[in-house]
Amino acid sequence: MPGPGMEFIGDEEIEEVTALLREGYLFRHSVTLAGRRDARFQGKVYEAEKMFAERSRASHALALNSGTSALFASVAALGIGPGDEVIVPGYGFIGTYSSVLWAFAVPVLAEIDQTFNLDPTDAEARITPRTKAIMPVNMLGNPARLDELRAIADKHDIYMIEDCCQACGAVYRGKAVGTYGHTGAFSFNTYKPITSAEGGMLITNDEAVYERCYAIHDQGYAPGGDRSKIGENPVIGYDMKYTELQAAVLLAQLRKLDSILDRLRANKRRYKEVVGEIPGLEYRDITDEDGECGTVLGAVFPDEKTARAVAAELGTDVVDDSAWHVYGNMDHFMNQRMVWGDRTPWNHPLYLERGGNMEYHQGMLSQTDDLLRRSINISIGVADPGLGTQFGVTVLSDDAEIDANAARFGEVARKHLG
Repeated sequence: MPGPGMEFIGDEEIEEVTALLREGYLFRHSVTLAGRRDARFQGKVYEAEKMFAERSRASHALALNSGTSALFASVAALGIGPGDEVIVPGYGFIGTYSSVLWAFAVPVLAEIDQTFNLDPTDAEARITPRTKAIMPVNMLGNPARLDELRAIADKHDIYMIEDCCQACGAVYRGKAVGTYGHTGAFSFNTYKPITSAEGGMLITNDEAVYERCYAIHDQGYAPGGDRSKIGENPVIGYDMKYTELQAAVLLAQLRKLDSILDRLRANKRRYKEVVGEIPGLEYRDITDEDGECGTVLGAVFPDEKTARAVAAELGTDVVDDSAWHVYGNMDHFMNQRMVWGDRTPWNHPLYLERGGNMEYHQGMLSQTDDLLRRSINISIGVADPGLGTQFGVTVLSDDAEIDANAARFGEVARKHLG
C-alpha cells in the first residue's frame, strides 16, 4: 500500500474520468492552434487549480506534471540560476535538490532538527552572498518551523520556497503550508496523501511570479494558453503541463482530502496512546499537532544500537538507511553526476567567480546523521521502503489492527530500552 489516496479511489474518480472521456477532449487548454475554443472542453485542470487555491487561501495555483517541476518552476521564476545557492535540508527527496540543479544553481546542504525538517539556526549559519533562497521541506507531512524560516529569509532578503510535496493539506498555525513561502510546491504521486498517479501543484500570492511560472510550465505562453497571440510570451518554457485526465482524478481526491487527513490523524493519536510512555523513547517534534498530515510516526531512540535492534526485530530499517531521502544515500547527487557528464553547475564560471566551492561527503551533517541513525519511521498511512516505513499500519486499518501493531512496537521498544 503506497499512499492514502490510492486506497480511496472509487466511483467518484471513475465518474470524473468517464465524463471527460465521453466528450473526448483531453488537452489542458480550451484553445486550439487556430485560436478557436473547443466546445467539448471541460476545464478539469482549471477547476482543480481553482479548488486548490481556494482551500489553500492562495491567490494563484498552477498544476504541473510533478512536484519536482513545481519546485523547478519556482526556482526559475524567482530568477535563481548560475552562481546562486539554495539552502536545502539533508533529509528530503532527490527532487528537492534536482529542482535547484536544473536551474544551474547549487544546493547547499543544512542540518535538520528533531522535527526532521530544516534547522533554522543551521540554515541561517549557511547563508552567504551567493544564497538566493532557502527551501524547507515539510517532511513526512510535518510542517517545518515555517515562521522562523520565513523570518530568516526576510532578514537576509532572500526567497523561501516551500517543498510541500509530502504535506498536501497540512496546516501550520492556522495557515496552509505553501503560503509561508514565496511559492509552495505539492506532489500528487502515488505515495502522497491524495494522488493522480503523478502531478504537482504550485501556489503563490505573487501575480508576477505566477505568470512566469505559467510560462515556464507551458512553452512560454502567457496565462490562458492562447497560442494564437504573438509578442506576449514572457519566457521560453519547458512544457511541464498537467493533463485533463489527471485533473479529473485529482478533483475527486481533493474532495476526500479532509476526511483522509482526519482518519490519519485519529489513527496516529490512537497508535501513540496504545504504545504509551516508554522511558528513553521520544518522537519526532510535531510543530502543529492538529495541522500535520499524520502519515508517519517518527520514533527516536537514545542511540543507534538500540534503534537498529528494534528495527531488525520489526523487519524495518532505521531512517538513515532509506535510499532516496537521506543526502548521503543519493550517490548520483553526492558524486555530482549531471546528465551532460561534467560538474556543471558546481564548476560554472559564475559560481567559481563568486567564490563557490561545493563538494558533498558522507558525515558532513553530523546532527542529521545522528538523528536519522537512531530513528524509525512507522507507517500510519504511507508504506514506502524508500522512507523506511515497512512496519506499521495503513489508512484503512481498523482499531484492532492499530492496537495490535502498536502493542507489538511497544513490546519490542521496551525490550531493547530496558
